[in-house]
Amino acid sequence: MSLPYQIATLLYCFNEQEEVLLLERAQEPNLGLWSPCGGKLRTDIGESPYVCACREAQEELGVARSPSDFRLTGVVSEHGYLGQSHWLMFLFELRPQLKTLPPPHREGRFEFFPREELPGLRLPQTDRERIWPWFWQHRGGFFAAHCECRSDGTHQWALEESRPVKTE
Repeated sequence: MSLPYQIATLLYCFNEQEEVLLLERAQEPNLGLWSPCGGKLRTDIGESPYVCACREAQEELGVARSPSDFRLTGVVSEHGYLGQSHWLMFLFELRPQLKTLPPPHREGRFEFFPREELPGLRLPQTDRERIWPWFWQHRGGFFAAHCECRSDGTHQWALEESRPVKTE
């Protein structure tokens, strides 16, 4: 399928109560759905995923962060997402916890949610199916996954690398 390739970061942010920050998107992709904030890499200037994460934290959350504040938890590629493009996404956890709720902006509005409330939210289908479960399983570790998005709305997933945190 000849579609444009988008490269983006997603920022998984938490407050002191370990609630996750989500953005109710006011724009496509995923209009009206709750997802982590983030954005596309500026490939025209050769921006790295870590620098993109820092820029997005400043633009969307209003917080200045350095690359060392982020931990790469996962890399997800989606082939033919919504039939519109291919995506390569770098999933970063912001290690310093947020103390306040960021204000709304052009991308949407923010809210903190306890983990157990996520199944009741309007989430992108791929997030609900695999990305969130794999994020929780690998938080503090690392995973890489690929999703073949089919025209009938189904997805074929492959977990290509899995390094969950070992618990003793």
